[in-house]
Order: sequence, then C-alpha cells, then structure tokens
Amino acid sequence: MNLPNTLTTFRIVLIPFLMFCLLVDFKGNSWVAFGIFILATLTDTVDGVLARRTNKITALGQLLDPIADKLLMTAAFISLVGIGRVPAWMAAVIIGREVAVTGFRAIAASKGVVIPASWPGKVKMQLETVTIALLILGKGILGKLMIVGEIGLWLTMAMAIYSAAEYFIKHGRDIVLDNK
Repeated sequence: MNLPNTLTTFRIVLIPFLMFCLLVDFKGNSWVAFGIFILATLTDTVDGVLARRTNKITALGQLLDPIADKLLMTAAFISLVGIGRVPAWMAAVIIGREVAVTGFRAIAASKGVVIPASWPGKVKMQLETVTIALLILGKGILGKLMIVGEIGLWLTMAMAIYSAAEYFIKHGRDIVLDNK
C-alpha cells in the first residue's frame, strides 16, 4: 500500500458515509454529503497524479481506482434515486453503461487488448461528477438553479449512451472477431 492506493481505499471508505448523509434526514445532511462527495472526487484526482509523479503506479491501484470510481458514482446515483432526485430509469441507464463498458473492457483485456479511456468517456465522467454534486445539494439549496443539475443529468445520460456506443463501435469488431 502506497499513498495513491491509500487515497483510493479512502474513497471507497467514504461511500457508506456519503450514502448515510444522503439517505438520513438531518440538519445539513445535503451539505455534509456534498462535502464527502467532493472529498471523494478530489482523492480520485490526487491519487492518479501522485501515482504518476512518484512512479507509484501499481497493479492494485490500476484495479482499485476504476472500481472505486464506479462504486462512488453508483452509490451516489442509487442514493439520489432513493431520495427522489434522480429517476430510477435514468440511473439504470447510466449504471448499466458502466457495467457494460467494464465488462467489455474485461473481455478485451482477457484477449490482450487494452481499451483506453476515450474523450467521450472522460467528458461523461466530468459531467457525471458535476451533475451528482449539484443533485446532492438539491432544490433546497440550489433553488431555481437546480435546473442546471437536471439538465446535467440528461447530458450525462446522453454522453453515457454515446460513449458506450463509441467504445463498442470502435473496438467491438476486433474483440468479437478475435478468437484468442
């Protein structure tokens, strides 16, 4: 365990606290959940930068980092569905994309093919992060500005579909036709 891997593990540890703060109604719960979410997303940025700059990239880190990202986003979406800020079908589409792309990458990896993150996937992740942060704050804090979070949700879903299609179209034929 090095510092980048410790930060990734810390991100995973924060997930139950994020869910608790979103799902249990107490004074200031949205602000606390927002803080936890921002802290968790910052660890995602910092762990990658630290790993590259200090040459501490490990197999464990390469495995844990994307899992931590998906767990964080999935937990946030499920919690936001639970409190009525995200329609379940939209969360299912976005989470379903994550499962499908992760499975597709695993199949590719088993055949020795590495599928790097694409620009649509990176844009989706940025949209998703900002949108979740806004949705965590909710209408009670954002008021009329909540429309930005709602539009962000639609954009996130659209980008999730687009980026998944782009992965499958760009790499699918090679993976499916490869008989390794």
